[in-house]
Amino acid sequence: MQLKDKVAIITGSASGIGKEIAMEYAREGARVAIADLSLAAAQATADEIVKSGGQAMAVAMDVTDEAAVDAGTAAVVERFGGLDVMISNAGIQIIAPIVDFTYADWKKLSAIHTDGAFLTTRAAMRAMIKQGRGGSIIYMGSVHSHLASPLKSAYVTAKHGLLGLARTVAKEGAKDGIRANVICPGFVRTPLVDKQIPEQAQALGISEADVIKNVMLKDTVDGEFTTVQDVAQCAVFLAAFKTNALTGQSITVSHGWHMQ
Repeated sequence: MQLKDKVAIITGSASGIGKEIAMEYAREGARVAIADLSLAAAQATADEIVKSGGQAMAVAMDVTDEAAVDAGTAAVVERFGGLDVMISNAGIQIIAPIVDFTYADWKKLSAIHTDGAFLTTRAAMRAMIKQGRGGSIIYMGSVHSHLASPLKSAYVTAKHGLLGLARTVAKEGAKDGIRANVICPGFVRTPLVDKQIPEQAQALGISEADVIKNVMLKDTVDGEFTTVQDVAQCAVFLAAFKTNALTGQSITVSHGWHMQ
């Protein structure tokens, strides 16, 4: 029970990586807020956690909406009595060559990944400073926080930006015991990645099997996808760490695809 009685908000946690983190946090004793664009989907995940003996609530949250982020965070603080962990996980992927990338798609992706990270960070820091017991802010980065790939200009740019935000939060938050770190997974077999496989196959003119073997997993040490549980365990470790010794860092969970 490494997170016993900790309160955590996890954005985009009705499915995929976020859901697995929420489930793992609940198993470790945390009270979890499932923050998602779909309240129905968030409620379904929260109900699943409660049926398993955990504590959870659902929050409708569009991370690009300032009022929604602030109101959702306030609701969690009121219900659970504080906030100890904020995980900025909500994200999308849009694949296209730069010359074909529409400005509307660029702004949409940037708003979710970058603006969403800022808004959730600001709300979390305000709550954490007010309560006076510190906290942990965790960003869901990517190997693409450190490397680039074709067709992913907006995504790579946004994920690089999270490193800068986390390092700044680490500097500003230290006096209040607030830590900030970035988890940088490799390819995780989620619906988001499954959607990319045929898109990349078409864009690159290769088979879907070749996308998996020669694009996605080519540089791993064992040809394996990172799992949602791999990422969830890392998120537990970062949230449970007790001092400012580990802050402003990125941890890459990628089967050796990127080694720092």
